[in-house]
Amino acid sequence: MNKNVIIIALIVVMSIIAAFLVYAIVTHSDNSVKAVKTVKEEVSVVEKKAPVPQVKTGDSESAYLTSAADYEKSGDLLKAREYYQKAMEKFPGSNNVSKTQEALDNLNVKILFSSTLTSDSFLYEVQKGDNLTKIAKKFNTTTELISRSNDLKDANVRVGKKLKITKSKFSIVVDKSQNILTLKADQDIFKTYRVSTGKNSCTPVGTFTVTNKIVDPPWYPSAGGMIPSKDPKNVLGSRWIGLSKKSYGIHGTIEPESIGQSVTEGCVRMRNAEVEELYSIVPIGTEVVIVD
Repeated sequence: MNKNVIIIALIVVMSIIAAFLVYAIVTHSDNSVKAVKTVKEEVSVVEKKAPVPQVKTGDSESAYLTSAADYEKSGDLLKAREYYQKAMEKFPGSNNVSKTQEALDNLNVKILFSSTLTSDSFLYEVQKGDNLTKIAKKFNTTTELISRSNDLKDANVRVGKKLKITKSKFSIVVDKSQNILTLKADQDIFKTYRVSTGKNSCTPVGTFTVTNKIVDPPWYPSAGGMIPSKDPKNVLGSRWIGLSKKSYGIHGTIEPESIGQSVTEGCVRMRNAEVEELYSIVPIGTEVVIVD
């Protein structure tokens, strides 16, 4: 009787072990299938991400522009700029030249205000005793440009932090006959802006420098008195970039519809968003040439 009990117990134990082994094998197999399926799904997702189209020699202007736009969308700003430039070089007589130039201008600023390093920039490691004003003065740039290029939330910079610094020397040319302001970087055209200049050609011609910069400037009209910033009657807009020619400067406007006309009292007038952009880029001492 005892022997039969032992045999029955052994059979039960062996049955349990066999059932466990079968369960383990099935579960492992199922997980393996799921893992393989997951890998295949991931590969499928990657394969569905279409690569940026590559332009071949002899391709149309639209192919270059499409590639430029796709590269910009993908975040490859330098490659996008390369293809906009190629479109300009290969199709100089195109009806799209002005639009392509505008896209290239905006991309130049986008690259400048991003952390993307170019041949015109470098990384600077913050030293003990540094602050944004000191760094900007050291490298002849602006605190605004350093902040925007490095996405800084405030003026505090810790020792050892690496900052993108732009090496380009910027200058400005204002063409009164076209009402165009051209921002140059090391003598290359960086961006052009439509502006307003003086009525009866009263904007002075010559070579000047930027001597002061003011955010939300007050206005001192020739009739006397002072009109504070943001007052509806303050014609200077959101920024003032003063020139070495006394009382003259580049500033914003409360009349954006006047841009492109010769209507000012002698200053160069820009749209507020654009003068704020220019203000961030050009430091004190920047050369400004005004021509007829």
